[in-house]
Amino acid sequence: MPHVATMKTRVIRKYANRRLYDSKESRHLTLDEVRQLVVDGERIRIEDAKTGDDLTRSVLLQIIVEREEAGEPLLSSALLEQLIRFYGGEMQGFLANYLERSVEAFSNRHEALREQFLRFVSENPVTELTRRNLALWEQMQNQLFESWSNAPHKNDKNEDSK
Repeated sequence: MPHVATMKTRVIRKYANRRLYDSKESRHLTLDEVRQLVVDGERIRIEDAKTGDDLTRSVLLQIIVEREEAGEPLLSSALLEQLIRFYGGEMQGFLANYLERSVEAFSNRHEALREQFLRFVSENPVTELTRRNLALWEQMQNQLFESWSNAPHKNDKNEDSK
């Protein structure tokens, strides 16, 4: 998969009726389909169909809110409180840059570890045990990332106590 920064941006138009239209595929998209484009590594830009204003951040935030409300959150209340405290402060720009670089480094490190493991396995005689271990490892990785991005999450413990 090419690096996201070098990919062409897919433009999606948002209409007054709140519908999202992908002219590349000539069809309307749901928020979940937009989320899947992002998960698949597509670079997107969402524009107001009438004004051309960039609505990408607000739509991506809407997707995050829906995922957070769907079950076990990625962003805890304590983390969200800390983030709110940085808005308008002198460290806001630094924190934004730090978070972006940290997530990018985490993603790159994950991919490098995966490639290193696959290279190790392919350079050595692959026994049946090694093949099984590789299959189990890949299954674990897929389940981990699906739980972060695709699979619905369990209800928050706070919701269960209501």
